Amino acid sequence: MIIFSQLIANGLIAGSIYALVALGYTMVYGILGFINFAHGEVLMVGAYLAYALVAFAGVPIYAAMLISMALCATLGVVIERVAYRPLRNAPRLSPLITSIAVSLFLQATILLTFGADVRTFSTGADEGYHILGAIITPHQLLLIAVTLALMLGLYLFVTRTKLGTAMRAATDNRNLALMIGINIDMVIAIVFAAGSALAAAGGVLIGFEQNLTPTMGVVLGIKAFTAAVVGGIGNIYGAVLGGFAIGLIENIGAWFIPSGYKDAIAFFILLLMLLFKPAGLLGRNGRT
Repeated sequence: MIIFSQLIANGLIAGSIYALVALGYTMVYGILGFINFAHGEVLMVGAYLAYALVAFAGVPIYAAMLISMALCATLGVVIERVAYRPLRNAPRLSPLITSIAVSLFLQATILLTFGADVRTFSTGADEGYHILGAIITPHQLLLIAVTLALMLGLYLFVTRTKLGTAMRAATDNRNLALMIGINIDMVIAIVFAAGSALAAAGGVLIGFEQNLTPTMGVVLGIKAFTAAVVGGIGNIYGAVLGGFAIGLIENIGAWFIPSGYKDAIAFFILLLMLLFKPAGLLGRNGRT
């Protein structure tokens, strides 16, 4: 029972990160209809920016996270403006290939800047709390709290503001939104800024739990993408549901298979979803 409680706790911690990052994938797909495979690298860049601020400038970790989110929001807007906007009317394969190129460019930039050495945030050793049989550290509790607060903030922005209403209108029908006077370019820029900021936050929070490497965004990005597919790509609520589902399934599954195969669980789930329910749990057939 204690082991199961710990697996559930680990799954919720991992799932909160996957859900946070999956929101970026699902928002971009919802409005543009393509997968931004550079999103995982934006997560990695955000983690490294925060690390540089903490290690070299002495900025407190959570202030560094906010600065990193702002910088990555700007990076997301630049990527959309330079790499994706010129291809907006091109065949869907073109922006997909471009996103892979952007991903490789960001990896190479961080590799040249910081080198291949493993980096880590120095958060110190935490004494864990015993909650329902599971041991959870203060940093992990804060990780979940910050993630939920960011997701709540996104929900309120999308549902309670004029810009959020414009985003939902553009997602439902971009051409109709354009006809009624919504600035689609501005909406798309906001989507990229918000998604990139959330990815940066996810990268910093992941840095509390594991080391930073220039390739950290690859596996994490694929897991977050899997979460978006499981929940229903293009559906914000589905991204959150899928994130927690993937986190719980892979951590519980790791109890039954060797730990070295843990990352393969997400790939297996992705394969099953694409084969049997490509629209996802909360998605609709076709682009939403």
